Amino acid sequence: MQEVSPNTPIYGAAALSSEDIEALRRAKHELENPRLAMKLASMVGAPLEKLLAKMPAMANEKVSEATQLALRKCLKIALRTLGHSDPATRALPDRPNNLLHKFAVATTGAAGGAFGLLALPVELPVTTTLMFRSICDVARSEGEDLSDVETQLQCLTVLGMGGTSSADEDADIGYFIVRGTLAQAVSKASSEIASKGFTTHGSAALLRLLNTIAARFSVQVSEQIAAKSIPAIGAVLGAMVNTVFIDHFQQVAHGHFTVRRLERLYGGDAVKRAYQALEIALDE
Repeated sequence: MQEVSPNTPIYGAAALSSEDIEALRRAKHELENPRLAMKLASMVGAPLEKLLAKMPAMANEKVSEATQLALRKCLKIALRTLGHSDPATRALPDRPNNLLHKFAVATTGAAGGAFGLLALPVELPVTTTLMFRSICDVARSEGEDLSDVETQLQCLTVLGMGGTSSADEDADIGYFIVRGTLAQAVSKASSEIASKGFTTHGSAALLRLLNTIAARFSVQVSEQIAAKSIPAIGAVLGAMVNTVFIDHFQQVAHGHFTVRRLERLYGGDAVKRAYQALEIALDE
C-alpha cells in the first residue's frame, strides 16, 4: 500500500489529535508488519521454510515443552513479583530501556549459539523472561499500571500477538482479530485471579490462556531455533538472532500498548475506527 499523507483526512479519526494519529499510524505499522521470519531469513541467508523442514522431528516436541515452561515462568513472575508495586508511588512514564534488554538476550543467544538445540530448555525460559520484562517496561512507558493483574496478563499476551498459530487459516489476520481471540481468555483469567487470588496459577482459565499464547508463540520460537540450526552458527550469530527476536516483540509491545493508551483517552470504538481507516506502507 502507499502510505497516506499525514494531512489526508482520516474517517473515524476526527476525535484524535494529529500527534495521536501519527502515534496510531506507527503502532499499526509495528503491529501489522511482524515479519520475524523474513528478518531471520535475511540474516542467515536462507529461506526459513527449508531450515524448519531440516529440523529433527524431536525439535518440535522440545520447542513445545520449552515454550510451555518459559510461559509458566513468565506467568509466575507476573503474578508473584510485579503485583507488589504501589500505583501511588509510581514514577511518571519514561522511555523503556530496550537496549539493555537486547544486550541481555544477546548474551543468552551467544550461549545458545554455542550449544545449539541442546541449550533450548535452559536458554528459552531465560530469554523469554527477559523479553517479558522488556514488554512490561514498554507497557509502563505507555502509562500502564503493572500492579494491575489485567495489565500483567496483557503483557503476557504480547508473546501471542507476534505471529500465527497452526490453527490460523490466514497468516495476515489483523491485530484486532488476534487481540479479540485472546481477549476472552484474558478476561476470564483476570476475573479468576481477582476472585480467588494468585494461588490459582494452575487453574483452568489460566491454563487455557497459556495454551492459547503458547500455540502462537511456539511458531516464533521454531523460526528462531531454525535460524540457529545452521551448522557452526557460533556465538555471534546466536546473539544476533536473539536480538532480532526481542526487537520483534518490543515492536509488537509498543504498538499494542500505544493502542491501549489511546483507547484510554478516546475510547475503544474511536481508536479502532481510526486504526482501520489508516493506510500504511507494508514491508516487503
